[in-house]
Amino acid sequence: MQFDSFQDFLNMGGYAIYVWVSYGITFGSLAILIYASATKENKVLKNITLKHNREQRIKASRRAKNEPET
Repeated sequence: MQFDSFQDFLNMGGYAIYVWVSYGITFGSLAILIYASATKENKVLKNITLKHNREQRIKASRRAKNEPET
C-alpha cells in the first residue's frame, strides 16, 4: 500500500491507533526482554564466579590440611 503523504502514512488508512499501539507493545516487550536477559546474564556470571572462587578456597583449605607439618 502506497501513501500519498506522510500524514496518510501516520493515519494508516484509519487504523492508526491499532497499528501504532501494536508497534509500541511489540517494541516495548522486546526492550523489556533484552533488559531482563542482560540482567539475568550478569547475575548468572556473578554467581558462577562466586562459586568458582569458593571451590578454589575449599580446595586450598583441604590441601593445607593434608600437608605434613615440618
